[in-house]
Amino acid sequence: MVPTWSPTSAQLHKEVERRRTFAIISHPDAGKTTLTEKLLLYGGAIHLAGAVKAKKNQRNTTSDWMELEKQRGISISASVLQFEYHGIRINLLDTPGHKDFSEDTYRTLIAADAAVMLIDAAKGVEPQTRKLFEVCRMRGLPIFTFMNKMDRPCREPLELIDELEKVLGIRSCPMTWPLGRGDRFRGVLDREKNEILLFQTEGEANVKGRLAPRAISNSNDQAFEELLGDDLEGFRAELELVDIAGDPFDLKRVLKGELSPVFFGSAMNNFGVERFLEEFIRMAPPPMERPAGDTTRNTSDPFSGFIFKIQANMDPAHRDRVAFMRVCSGKFERQMQVRHARLDRDIKLGMPVQFFGQERVVVEEAWPGDIVGVIDTTGSLRIGDTVYSGPRVVFDPVPSFSPEHFATVLILDPMKRKQLKKGLEQLSEEGVVQVYAQRGMGDREPILGAVGALQFEVLQFRLKSEYGVDVRIERLSYAHARWVSGTFDPAQFDREDSRCVTDRDGRTVVLFNSDWALRWATENYPQAKFESKTG
Repeated sequence: MVPTWSPTSAQLHKEVERRRTFAIISHPDAGKTTLTEKLLLYGGAIHLAGAVKAKKNQRNTTSDWMELEKQRGISISASVLQFEYHGIRINLLDTPGHKDFSEDTYRTLIAADAAVMLIDAAKGVEPQTRKLFEVCRMRGLPIFTFMNKMDRPCREPLELIDELEKVLGIRSCPMTWPLGRGDRFRGVLDREKNEILLFQTEGEANVKGRLAPRAISNSNDQAFEELLGDDLEGFRAELELVDIAGDPFDLKRVLKGELSPVFFGSAMNNFGVERFLEEFIRMAPPPMERPAGDTTRNTSDPFSGFIFKIQANMDPAHRDRVAFMRVCSGKFERQMQVRHARLDRDIKLGMPVQFFGQERVVVEEAWPGDIVGVIDTTGSLRIGDTVYSGPRVVFDPVPSFSPEHFATVLILDPMKRKQLKKGLEQLSEEGVVQVYAQRGMGDREPILGAVGALQFEVLQFRLKSEYGVDVRIERLSYAHARWVSGTFDPAQFDREDSRCVTDRDGRTVVLFNSDWALRWATENYPQAKFESKTG
């Protein structure tokens, strides 16, 4: 299909400017799913907030569609949620918080234009937050910080702000400041607008209901003084320190990822969430040009997009395979024919959909920044693939990371070997695990690699529930996987402390059972190059 629009059309510019595509990063249990639901509530996308852990008579978390996620009360796969807020089209990438699924988060961050860093105010910066922050920093993403759970026992706000610089190395600018904390938390002060947002209960709503903010004109308002009481002087002293030591707001530094605007609140009780959403939309960047090798692809160029996620069996009734595509430039239209860069041939994107939990809607058109699910019945799309029209473009590859855990899979019913093979193929395409073939064994007795050990549990659960295959996972003692290139003989690495295998693309990978084994191979085979990731 030939596009009927001009690359400089006013419609394209308008659609790009009103889009915000971002991901939420956090340590487990920081409240990410709760914050996501509150954002969806404000956007009118849902009318009932779910519970992080499924309980009787409660609705499951909107973004957690997989059965195992519902049972465990954790997010395992990245979900894509789309909604409108005050004329702005928001594409929210809800990522796993658990460290065992960090690779899925890494891939998702490649599709985001900004990141919201959610921090538990009682715990501060935690290991998984630090790890994901570094990925955002490498990409130069603007990072917006939300200090959560201020209505619970927590650390001093000044201490939390100081930790951002000491631990993460990023300067911050508090946009709001908490009025008290813990059981004395009463709301937030918007420092830029000089507005104080207080909260009042509605009957018995102080326990379970949504608390509605009301504004007070300035900090000298009598109601403000009555609210804080003995805490008033301490609060004013904190503000003076923030004014002296804090960085001034600078949007250019924010967009470069050098300065993080900080907001305080409570996602569970809606303290500060709506103000955060309003300010985030104002400050966060719309879709921009994207690197493609030695060049870039501008949003006004002809259509292009890349695949950052594969998900099989989202619809149990149809056993479909969905490739999630980030639109990078131009206008996407249903049934359009595009060029597949890796295969170097034309394909038709005939059934594009957008998701909300398990609900799906057919997409007629999409614009830069949008996330589209492409029903891939042929299995021709992979993570990292580029599709385009017009001049050829190939976006920078999505890396595969070296697994840290290894296992073999033993089938309990040999008659279902065919189903096992299909399940391993599809789940490896998603990135649930990496599958390696042993030399001379074909597809028999594959070795599995995973970044996190919990991925094996997910694999076992999904093989049973989606493919009807019972398996037993047996852990192996390998500690490292390295892709090997250069001059080498694969047989050299079949030793007691290492094994040579191949990945699904036929590339040579050596598994080492210790740091010493890896170091020995590196020192004794200088003509070979060992890489910890590929792509």
